[in-house]
Amino acid sequence: MSLTLIDNADVVVCMDDARREIAHGSIAFRGGVIEAVGPREDLATLRETADSVFDAAGCVVTPGLVNTHHHLFQSLTRALPGAINAPLFGWLKRLYPIWGQYRPEDVFAATQLGLAELALAGCSMSSDHLYLFPNGVTLDDSIAAAQGVGLRFHATRGSMSVGESKGGLPPDSLVEREPEILADTIRVIDRYHGANDGAMVRVGVAPCSPFSVSRGLMRDSALLARDKGVMLHTHLAEDADDVVFSLERFGCRPGEYAESLGWTGPDVWHAHCVQLDPSEIALFARTRTGIAHCPSSNCRLGSGIAPLAAMLAAGVPLGIGVDGSASNDSGNLLGEARQAMLLQRALGGAAAFDPRDALFLATRGGAQVLGRSDCGVLQPGMRADIAIWDMADVASLGSWDLVAALVLAPPPGVRDLFVEGRAVVLGGDLVQVRRAEARRAASRSLDRLKALL
Repeated sequence: MSLTLIDNADVVVCMDDARREIAHGSIAFRGGVIEAVGPREDLATLRETADSVFDAAGCVVTPGLVNTHHHLFQSLTRALPGAINAPLFGWLKRLYPIWGQYRPEDVFAATQLGLAELALAGCSMSSDHLYLFPNGVTLDDSIAAAQGVGLRFHATRGSMSVGESKGGLPPDSLVEREPEILADTIRVIDRYHGANDGAMVRVGVAPCSPFSVSRGLMRDSALLARDKGVMLHTHLAEDADDVVFSLERFGCRPGEYAESLGWTGPDVWHAHCVQLDPSEIALFARTRTGIAHCPSSNCRLGSGIAPLAAMLAAGVPLGIGVDGSASNDSGNLLGEARQAMLLQRALGGAAAFDPRDALFLATRGGAQVLGRSDCGVLQPGMRADIAIWDMADVASLGSWDLVAALVLAPPPGVRDLFVEGRAVVLGGDLVQVRRAEARRAASRSLDRLKALL
């Protein structure tokens, strides 16, 4: 197997336990695994034997960014009239009829488009929450798109089973029968889930939300996930209406509801959690239940500002998520890290949240939330998911602290991105799928969906 060397970076940000930042650092990797990390002079002999050398002068090198929550199918419904100024529940009601027209090729195109956007912004691993399956759509469609782009992919088999006629939010036409949901979840886990280190695809179990599935499905999903040894994911406490629904429907707060059904623990991560109270934060910290923090989406929908600093101080496992492209409407992880930091400072003052902590959440923190102890760190033995950022270009030039600048003055995109040691982005452009190809597929689907309105 060939040896690749990333040489002479201005700074290598390891994200290891010591939080090392190596000036004039280099990294060597082979076969998807990092072999050496250190100052350039310590790896000097490798420059003569490496099969490929990437000059990283003027660059910062980090682990690839990790996106812990997304709905990639929504990439075709950004900036939708009638949903632009709506809160969560109204926003969903506007979008459900359009999503109900999706076909398999639309989910493929939307997923490919969203992952291409993430890759160009330095993301090496993304979760995805697909929770509606009209017109023959299956989770296979999004997994196929991810395999083409080349990102590490955590697909979650979502579901909705309680429609409007039974007091839920989604239209009855978009809900599924619960036995069929569970059967298909078993199918995709058995077919695609990789439990090994370096797995490119993992599958999780992800009922959409407490307001779209039954208590029984939540409980059965937890039992199924633990029987299969996979992770659990859902939305929780996203906005004030979400909390009111939980109190009225279940007689308890969202955190209590989750705990009562087995939805806490290190194999669980919840999206948003904007409205958790101190007792729920303590519960999540104690049980090591993860949270995907989605600051731009929470601002876009007026959901509020999550108590991120309090969660971090309490020891809650935290990652960053961009959320669906229809509620953000962008897929840039460094932008999300910046937004997360700024919102905490708006609440707590200039020292409330450090840019390095935000960068940690966007890399190693996210990997930990997704259960990936093999990713998110640049050290020997870890997977070669590596992002190279050019800090000498217009957006970042003038920065003195280059690591802080990744969050404070982020470059518009990644220069080079490697996932499992394979190039996904080189020189700021896609390698494994072509930009024009992703655009053509998305445009075809978008034109068809618009013609239906």
